[in-house]
Amino acid sequence: MSLAEEMDTVTAASAGTVDRHATTETFESTDPASGAVVGVFPVHDAAAVRETVERARPAASRWGLLGYDGRKQRLAAYRGYLARRMHELADLVHRENGKPHADAILEITLAIDHLAWAANHARKVLGPRKVHAGMLAANHAAYLEYQPMGVVGVIGPWNYPVFTPMGSIAYALSAGNAVVFKPSEHTPAIGAWLAAAWRAAVPDAADAFQVVTGFGDTGSALCRAGVDKLAFTGSAPTGRKVMAACAENLVPVLMELGGKDAMIVDDDADVAAAADAAVWGAMSNAGQTCIGIERVYATEKVYDAFVAEVQKKVEGLRPGSDDEAAYGPMTMASQADVVQRHLDDAAAKGGRTLAGGTIENGFIAPTVLVDVPETSDAVREETFGPTLTIAKVRDAEQALELTNDSAHGLGGSVYSKSKDRAMDLARRMRSGMTSINSVLTFASVPSLPFGGVGNSGFGRIHGEDGLKEFTRAKAITRQRVPLPVNLMSFGRPAQAADALARVMGLVHGRHR
Repeated sequence: MSLAEEMDTVTAASAGTVDRHATTETFESTDPASGAVVGVFPVHDAAAVRETVERARPAASRWGLLGYDGRKQRLAAYRGYLARRMHELADLVHRENGKPHADAILEITLAIDHLAWAANHARKVLGPRKVHAGMLAANHAAYLEYQPMGVVGVIGPWNYPVFTPMGSIAYALSAGNAVVFKPSEHTPAIGAWLAAAWRAAVPDAADAFQVVTGFGDTGSALCRAGVDKLAFTGSAPTGRKVMAACAENLVPVLMELGGKDAMIVDDDADVAAAADAAVWGAMSNAGQTCIGIERVYATEKVYDAFVAEVQKKVEGLRPGSDDEAAYGPMTMASQADVVQRHLDDAAAKGGRTLAGGTIENGFIAPTVLVDVPETSDAVREETFGPTLTIAKVRDAEQALELTNDSAHGLGGSVYSKSKDRAMDLARRMRSGMTSINSVLTFASVPSLPFGGVGNSGFGRIHGEDGLKEFTRAKAITRQRVPLPVNLMSFGRPAQAADALARVMGLVHGRHR
């Protein structure tokens, strides 16, 4: 099937839930570089969203009854479909999101890898198992299993419109849930394509993964439509609104919010490698990466060399929409205003621009700032653009102190040749994830959990924690044999409690 035919399919699939309602409002998705229309999509109203969730409810039951092996087989068919059409999807990502085709391929590859891991490990992580019953219940067998929640709502972002939502979608499906996905209003075609691909690859469980499109009101409606959990990726202010909406019906939430990730460059770091990683972490995807590097703290010993290496690296970078461009435009045009505000504030407070600092037609030049005070917006707030601040510090301890002095705590990076030193700094970094002598690597490891602390959110996708995030722990005990004395009965002997206290003293009283 050609891309044009695929887009006709996904547009029809996206409109499918609206046919039963009077909703006729639509909106256009456009290429952020050229403004060309990528597709036209319905604005799903509250009634359409609720109907979609209600249709997902019996689908979730049927999907759950397939068991781990049945779901694994169908998820394999889905990822095979995605893998065979990778270039078509990457072309759509390039057109609707703006990132280079090669970067889109990398994003899709990561999503497929996570999809495979989740499906292949679900039984081992979530399946029923016996656990130790303990002293008081020694005559009982104890069992633990993780049961699906039912219908999971997913509200996805526009910056990584395949990889990021798939971190919730793949794990929720693998755990036995149905999913209703609301993609960003800036990337609805990609979300609809993913849902249409599911219907093509898994026709006997088509309603286990559905999509609704629209703006904030559609997302708000999803929170209130009866989902059993809501996974959200976006900014902290929007996350608070999502939480408030979900709180009305006590719907549990998973929040993957923004970051202000830092890199620490220690005295013994490989400066050239650190500079290369910092530039990639800061500039790739036009800096629109929640786990991108936005701040660097380099020690006095390596600061000058590091800054020089960074300047060399950014000299060859150019934004654009052509095949030779290093990265594309701002997917959301208004984000350029945030970047400009941060640049202006940094300059007003004494910061110097060593490279870039220009914004033309939605394309932001790779920008390197130094001497920026820690009170500047460029240091305190998430910029989400191709900018990097570099600060000189006394040593790695001061770097760690400044790194941790942030409301955010998503990811981070440490560069040091000393394994022990690097591990110590990584452990003490106030973040959910840290890479040593690399950037962003933790996101590519399917067995590692992904999430942050503070204003960067809570809950985890990916890995065992990501599978458990979309389940309810179920505890079961079964009496194997009755005891002569039942301590949990009004008929127990009067002396039973004293006898129990003596036993506990013998077993545990010796430990101080």
